[in-house]
Amino acid sequence: MNTRTSPTHRLVLASSSPYRKQLLTKLGLPFEAASPSIAETPKPDETPTQLSLRLAAEKAQALTGRFPQHLIIGSDQVAMLEGKQLGKPENAERAMSQLRAASGRVMEFFTSVCVLNSASGEILADTDLTRVHFRPLTERQIARYLLKDEPFDCAGSFKSESLGIALFEKLETEDPNALIGLPLIRLIGLLERFGLEIP
Repeated sequence: MNTRTSPTHRLVLASSSPYRKQLLTKLGLPFEAASPSIAETPKPDETPTQLSLRLAAEKAQALTGRFPQHLIIGSDQVAMLEGKQLGKPENAERAMSQLRAASGRVMEFFTSVCVLNSASGEILADTDLTRVHFRPLTERQIARYLLKDEPFDCAGSFKSESLGIALFEKLETEDPNALIGLPLIRLIGLLERFGLEIP
């Protein structure tokens, strides 16, 4: 489907995340950012892809009243380790526990993005899957890393754009931006379907 929109439509990022704001800035498009207020509780039997897609859409939809003539971008990421969802650690103790569990294993990140035309109600969405293969990590390595990067607001307890890259053996990804929180390659495709030309 090719969903064209008026050039007067403005972009809104439905997020308060500084990481997502920084990523969206890469595209060179003017945008506003606003924080949506939604419940992020998973539903029974919801897969990581279904959860991330639903929450990305709900974030965008939460702002339609404030931005009725806009293209609203919502994004959500679900981190999984051996079937268990990982949240933001919030403190060093939980971050240590997450990285200890990830040592020598593979963590999966399901990052969904949606674009909602708030004037028409039309919505497009897509999901990126990134697999992070961790090196075997010692307690000392984990402690040193946490002291330097303080990734306590990041699901998985690392910042891949910073020193967190030293924790990995390899990444399986189509878009390294997705791991930081916003899959720009997929977002560009969605925005183009709404008529935006990038670059």
